[in-house]
Amino acid sequence: MDITIPFIPAWTTAWVIIPLLIILARITDVSLDTIRVIFISKGLRFLASVLGFFSVLVWIIVITSVIKHLDHPVYYIAYALGYGLGNYIGMTIERKIHLGYAIVTIITDKESKALLKVLATEGFVFTASDTISKGGPSKMIFSVIQKKRLNYYMGIVKTFVPDAFYTIEDVRSVSKDRSVVPICKNKWLDKLRLGRSCRG
Repeated sequence: MDITIPFIPAWTTAWVIIPLLIILARITDVSLDTIRVIFISKGLRFLASVLGFFSVLVWIIVITSVIKHLDHPVYYIAYALGYGLGNYIGMTIERKIHLGYAIVTIITDKESKALLKVLATEGFVFTASDTISKGGPSKMIFSVIQKKRLNYYMGIVKTFVPDAFYTIEDVRSVSKDRSVVPICKNKWLDKLRLGRSCRG
């Protein structure tokens, strides 16, 4: 049975409004599921379970609408388009809320005392050691930092050693060493961002 909306032509509802609703619902569904997977990787089981509930609920509503209108191929396209956009938007949201920690390794053959001093002043915890690279003696700086401060950290590094080699890796969990656990400002929000407890 086709859905009708007062004062709107039937063809507009069938070929425009319903496909748009399917796209929006699918974007919501897949975005929630993408973030749910990220929460699982961070150990946030409760939040992952809540998102899983709403993700499946939206999916059931959407797939029911598609099955009821198998004679409209535009619904298939809307379903697939919503899926693709949902993945993109979900990953974008994850980057914006800066979940968890990152491991940053810097290797440079330039003088790094000034860099280390600024990093320490800005509250970054790091381990620095002398090493040997292809070009000769170098300094390796290893840091575990909050993702929300990653851009700021890299800005400092590129200011002092712009040609340094670096790698950035994701971290699932960090040990409870209080020297690297940040102080909470908003406990719920910080736990969401960090993927672990913080100290008050």
